[in-house]
This record gives sequence, C-alpha cells and structure tokens, in this order.
Amino acid sequence: MIDLFILAGPTAVGKTDISIKLAEKLKGEIISADSMQIYKYMDIGSAKITNAEMKGIPHHLIDIVEPHETFNVSEYKKMAREIIEDINNRERLPMLVGGTGLYINSLIYNYDFTEAENDEEYRSYLQDIAKSKGKEYVHNLLKDIDPESFERLYPNDLKRVIRALEVFKLTGKTISHYNANNDIFNIPYRVHYFVLTMDREKLYERINKRVDIMMDRGLIDEVVKLKSMGYTADMQSMKGIGYKEILYYLDGQISLDEAIYLIKKGSRNYAKRQLTWFRKDDRVTWVDKDKFNSDDDIVDSIISKFNLIKEKSY
Repeated sequence: MIDLFILAGPTAVGKTDISIKLAEKLKGEIISADSMQIYKYMDIGSAKITNAEMKGIPHHLIDIVEPHETFNVSEYKKMAREIIEDINNRERLPMLVGGTGLYINSLIYNYDFTEAENDEEYRSYLQDIAKSKGKEYVHNLLKDIDPESFERLYPNDLKRVIRALEVFKLTGKTISHYNANNDIFNIPYRVHYFVLTMDREKLYERINKRVDIMMDRGLIDEVVKLKSMGYTADMQSMKGIGYKEILYYLDGQISLDEAIYLIKKGSRNYAKRQLTWFRKDDRVTWVDKDKFNSDDDIVDSIISKFNLIKEKSY
C-alpha cells in the first residue's frame, strides 16, 4: 500500500512554503490539488508557484490544461493516480498539496458517478434557464434537493451546479449522498492528512493582502492577455475568483475598486467553505499555525506526527 501525504488548507494560509520544506525533508514530490493551477497562462490570479519557489522539488499537475479546455475531477483522479504510483515506484513520497477538496477526495474516497451518465437535453435546458432567468435561479433549484451542495457551490459555478442537478435527475440521489457514502477503506493508499489553519481574522487579512499583491504583480495585464488570446467569460477557467471580477471590470460592468472588493470577498468566502469541507474528514490532523513560532517548527511537528502515524499504520 502506498503512503500518500496530504497537506491541505484554505487559500492564503501558507501551504506552499511549508510544503517545500516538508518535501525537502521527506524526499517527496508534490502533486498539485488546485483546480486553477492546472491552467496554463493563469499564474498571478491562481497564486501559482514559481520555478524559483519550487527549489528543485518536482511538481506535477500544474500547467497541464489550456484555458479553453474543460477538465473534470475524473480526469484529475486518473492522472494523479498514475503520478502517485510513479513517484512511489521511484521510492519518493507522493505529496498531495492544495486546497481543492474535491480533487483530494477523488483520491482518498471511492468516488464513482458512473451510474449517473449525462443528460445533454436536461443540461441544455438548465443552461437556457440560466441565460433567461439567471444563474442564481438555477442555483436555487438545489436548495430543496441537495442543501449541502447548495451551500457549497456558488451561482457562478454553473457547471457544477448543473452537474449536481443532473446527477439527482438521473439517479434520484444527490452528489452529497455519493460523497457521504463512499468507502474510505478500499483505497490503495495509507492516508496521512494534514490541514493548516489559523485565526480566522488573521487568515482574512492574509487573503486581502494577497489580492493586493496580485494586483501589484499585474493581474489586470494577465486577464487582458488572456482576453486577447480568445479566452472568454463563459469558459470554466475564466470563472475562477480573480479572473471573472477583472473581466467584469474590463467589460465596464463594475469599477476597479468594486472588482478588488469582490475578489477579496469571494476569496474569504472560499476559504470559509474550504475549512468546512476539510472538517468533514475524521482522518485530518489539524495544524494550527498560531501555536508555532516559525514554519520550521510547523514542519518539524508535522514530520513528527507523520512518522508516528506511519509507524502505527504498519
């Protein structure tokens, strides 16, 4: 059985620096679990790690998809599994690092929506409703049939909202039902799952500061370039936080100050949802950054707990 190390946490909590230090000490290679960093050319808005920041640690599943291409969790799971096996075969530690809970869960639960095939007619029907009545109207359709997905998904995440409605129509069961009933034992991994957290107000301050840094680094220019390459607001990639708001600004729908405000608000709300997601897994070992003096102390603590858990697993 393969040891799978996971370092997760909300946006801006500081996963990148700690993951590099951990990978150096644990002889690991990092597999990104970030649904935005898969896209090429989208670097600033996704806070994508730079080559310099990698410090020679191999990173996987970054810059693998063109922004106009669709990419789903099933594809992620397939690619990640192959990479995990390859890393393990080379006697390195596969380390899953990121904040996209669905990507992480696709590997550590037996997700299987195969009985829910596609209903293109119903999907088109919902897309037409979204155009005529608005995304919020379609999102509200989830409220009664799948309250958990209603709370987890935002109206702008129309693709996933429609998929949740589609699964219910086809199977009579919710995606939340599938998530809750997936087997966590029949997986090929020993899961070592750590989640970083910190005081909520401090986290929100970090998020706000990160957005300011993104603006200083040229987020507007990045979105202008993406537009010039033909990437539009209806593409999955351009619906990401930071990109859709700047598109609204560039299209004259909102002011720049409003765009920045919405990016910060959206990012804070996303962090809140991430923390709620991670709390649902009893396997998580929580790491409160406020209880440590430095990242090095955090790394040493995680490694100590990892070794202890690993010993008990054998």
